[in-house]
Amino acid sequence: MKLTASSVWSLVVLTGALVAAPGCSRTDNATPIATATFSASKTRVALGGPLDLTYRFDVAPNATIPGDYKVFVHVLDSDGKQLWSDDHDPPIPTSQWKGGQTIGPYTHTRFVPVVPYLGEATVRLGLYKGNDRLPLAGIDSADRNSTNREYKVGTLQLLPSSENVFIRYTTGWHPSEYTIENPTNTWQWTQKLATMSVRNPRKDVTLYLSFDARSDVFGDHPQMVTVYAGDQVITTFPADNTSETLKRIPITAAQLGTGDMTDLRIGVDKTFVPASLPSGGKDQRELGIRVYHVFIEPKQAT
Repeated sequence: MKLTASSVWSLVVLTGALVAAPGCSRTDNATPIATATFSASKTRVALGGPLDLTYRFDVAPNATIPGDYKVFVHVLDSDGKQLWSDDHDPPIPTSQWKGGQTIGPYTHTRFVPVVPYLGEATVRLGLYKGNDRLPLAGIDSADRNSTNREYKVGTLQLLPSSENVFIRYTTGWHPSEYTIENPTNTWQWTQKLATMSVRNPRKDVTLYLSFDARSDVFGDHPQMVTVYAGDQVITTFPADNTSETLKRIPITAAQLGTGDMTDLRIGVDKTFVPASLPSGGKDQRELGIRVYHVFIEPKQAT
């Protein structure tokens, strides 16, 4: 079965004890706690591209869960190796779930990491707290005997990043950075005006811009960010959040122009120099906003 944007896989969340020891096989017959459903916005997604993942939990009557469990979501290659994950806390802690309540649906937008794998990937989901996992009933009846209590809820087809609209960062960008703790999470600071050269798809597109800003530096008057196609203003918005924020910005084919390549620019009305701030260290760079992801998604024909 292949995952489509409109289809979902349901599974029943059951009460349970500790994870069974490796090599053991058992069937869980506990009373269901909830039914969980999962869906993804795309059947096929290129590496580096955005993907909307939607979750919902329908709690069974008279159900209670002792403690707060996290949702784990693992995307695995054909050998069962984890490629990436969307582990998270549900929007309402599981200890507060009440019989008959619906949790969600809620959606996370994730950019697929550029991993060394192409082809079909399996999505598996479960609930855990420390070493304890709740047993689930998945779409595959064999999953009822799963010893690790993570259950198949769908598949994704991972495509090469060459399928994406080509973007080249040209001027106004500082070098890419990352932390030792999470080297796959990279970002680039802009200067006052940062330019990208984009291969023109000659159709309406959505610009995904994931960023944060030092809004604490500017107090009640945050930076204003302006996005341009060429010299034409597409949109303006405040950079008023210190946490990562995703903007989806529509751009028409007419705004992109008729050339094979077009320039998109991100400008800020004011910048800052870290070294000029209290405890700012020696960083003398002129900084605008911090950009994590830029992606161009052409509008699909209907």
